[in-house]
Amino acid sequence: MTKAAKIERPRGAARRSPTLGQILSWSLVLAAPAAGFALSPSRTVAGLILALQSAFAISALWRATVAVASLKRVATTPPPTEWPRYTVLAALHDEAAVTPQLIASLARLDYAAHRLEGFLVLEAHDHATLAAAEATPKPDWLKVVVAPPGHPLTKPRALNHALTRATGDLVTIYDAEDRPDPDQLRAAAARFAAEPRLGCLQAPLRIRPRRGGGSGFLDRQFAFEYAALFEVMLPGMARLGLPFPLGGTSNHVRMEALRAVGGWDAYNVTEDADLGFRLWSRGWTLGLVAPPTQETPPGGIDRWLPQRTRWIKGYMQTWGVHTRRPADLRGRGLLALAMTLGAAIISAAAHAPTLAWLASAVLIGLSAGVRPEAPVGAIAVLMIGVVASWTTCAIGARRAGLNYRLTDMLAAPAYWALLSLAFVHALWRLVMEPHVWDKTPHDRDEDMPDRIAPPVLMKAKSGREAA
Repeated sequence: MTKAAKIERPRGAARRSPTLGQILSWSLVLAAPAAGFALSPSRTVAGLILALQSAFAISALWRATVAVASLKRVATTPPPTEWPRYTVLAALHDEAAVTPQLIASLARLDYAAHRLEGFLVLEAHDHATLAAAEATPKPDWLKVVVAPPGHPLTKPRALNHALTRATGDLVTIYDAEDRPDPDQLRAAAARFAAEPRLGCLQAPLRIRPRRGGGSGFLDRQFAFEYAALFEVMLPGMARLGLPFPLGGTSNHVRMEALRAVGGWDAYNVTEDADLGFRLWSRGWTLGLVAPPTQETPPGGIDRWLPQRTRWIKGYMQTWGVHTRRPADLRGRGLLALAMTLGAAIISAAAHAPTLAWLASAVLIGLSAGVRPEAPVGAIAVLMIGVVASWTTCAIGARRAGLNYRLTDMLAAPAYWALLSLAFVHALWRLVMEPHVWDKTPHDRDEDMPDRIAPPVLMKAKSGREAA
């Protein structure tokens, strides 16, 4: 096996300080409202409300446009004449409980074993996960690799270490709790063979119910949020020819493209979101592949909040990285960046204050025995945004095989309000601990076997033979 070249750190690493232009821009953004409140508080409040209304309206229009685009069918791709070599990576940390289940899931991948290589990347101090990985029977193509001690202690750093050993033409990443569809690698390989400028494919992530434990409210809302993103928004953006933030798992990348952009940014805690836009900035396109990956939800708020904090903090980092040189993304790329990461950050900040404003207007009016003084226009725009979110969740849930009920719709605003708590936490962590990875623990799935089933071999049908 030929050892691959060393991976250099991406040019736009998240550890770099903001540019002078970014500092001046943010200073202006913060100074303008402060000056407005000092000079004319009422007009400033009215202006902020108008800006928020405009953001809700634009977001609703964006969701509608992308949802319509997601209806377009993707043509079936014929299998390639020669199947490429595939590298499968999984970076594990404190995952001893679920490591045997991950190995069992990876062993079910339907791809010729002699065209596969896989690495479970572990940290040297993580003795429990190392022991579990070594003790579990593995297919011959799957090896255990130990990342050398160093900082930052992040998933992308571990992946970059494994990438120095990788020899595949394509590479995919899985997380400890994943159960990928066995056909996923073949479907992705066929798409890459048919589209030479395709840099990355994202498989849809679907949340499977947890048997016992966890939070019913959080688990269901998390599942619908995933359904809206992976079944509606990302497919629609791909069919519009736009870049998008990748999921942290089940993204399949052309090795040539990954090496061209320098691998993953070890200092970005959402290296997946960053990678999608970096690939686009180098001229590669992004798409989705149909076979999904099943995942478990994070669970109660003690697990959900650190995970969401990391995501929002990483979105902030990625926004900072890609607005240093906005010309690299060009117009459509900047639009996608603003409507995905930018909208996610702003909406997380605005959800709880908006809900509190609406609730206070109603409660104050009721307590005073008068009609609540809430601007009709503001309420109308707010409802348009809410209905757009409900609609994308409903469409996504249907495609993912979930039951989206009226009670789920009514509970959604409470879930959205929790995002504001994560936003505040993320902003604090961005300043104090920008590169610390908030690890999400995973429990053993009672519905998932710990043992490897008999290997699934590629079916020797016309056009499917392994090279």
